[in-house]
Amino acid sequence: MDDFKALRTFLLAAERHNFTAVARELGVTPASITRTIAALEQDLGVQLFVRTTRRVSLTSAGAAYAARLRPAMQAVEDARSELIDAHRADAGTLRINAPMSFGMRVLPAVLADFRAAHPNIRAEVSLSDEMVDIVDADFDLAVRISGPPSDKFTIWRKICPIARYLVAAPDTPFAAVSHPNELPRDACLAFSPDSRGETWPLSHGTTHVEITAGRPICANNGEFLASMAAAGQGVALLPDFIVAEALAAGRLVRVLPDWAPPPIWLTLYYPPYHRLPPRVAAFSDFFESRMQAGERSTPGAA
Repeated sequence: MDDFKALRTFLLAAERHNFTAVARELGVTPASITRTIAALEQDLGVQLFVRTTRRVSLTSAGAAYAARLRPAMQAVEDARSELIDAHRADAGTLRINAPMSFGMRVLPAVLADFRAAHPNIRAEVSLSDEMVDIVDADFDLAVRISGPPSDKFTIWRKICPIARYLVAAPDTPFAAVSHPNELPRDACLAFSPDSRGETWPLSHGTTHVEITAGRPICANNGEFLASMAAAGQGVALLPDFIVAEALAAGRLVRVLPDWAPPPIWLTLYYPPYHRLPPRVAAFSDFFESRMQAGERSTPGAA
């Protein structure tokens, strides 16, 4: 006997007080319902119903059993529904972590278009520039702009390279330098999660130079550094999606455009799934197609 099916049948009969009505609701014969209940009573060694020609009523033992069983069966049904929803591409909740600036400037348009195609997916978005433990924090995926992961327990998916530029206000003397060694160290603004400075490895052909930044200002937010650079406080090395608008408006100019830092990547990373849940895979594919489309609002765009 299918125990779960028998218990569902019992609870439905306890609510309907009529085996024929239960049979009609489940699409089986009344005799099948009678056999199922009889088998359950035999298995338990307890009479659950008093039967008459018109209706069935719970015995006191049956009523007590139903009262204990209902919340447990509801929990099983809820778990089943949540599991099914979690593995549908067009429904459920998608929990995303993303860097602050990227999340403010790029992610809203992507997520809005994704939800237009998948309106039954609910999004929970957390923005932070720190590397989070997506397993402990219970995220479905995280967007990152960085080098390779150090956490061997996550799945890592490269999306596209991120262009980074040295930028400064146009009316500052260090905006016109011709070599990295001409950059005043007191004018190099550093992005650093722990506010302790950073090193800029810059290359021009076969020539490589390293610049130590952070003597005047360190910050853990690129928007802040872009604003400080635009205010004439120094030179910053920032992703293009942060500085594109200011460059277009002339509030910032590129410094040493022939000198390039090493590439970093826009990536997605996930908990250690054996296989991506369909809704996570659907968003990942949508996100990748948008980021690689070369739109001006996306990172890496020319």
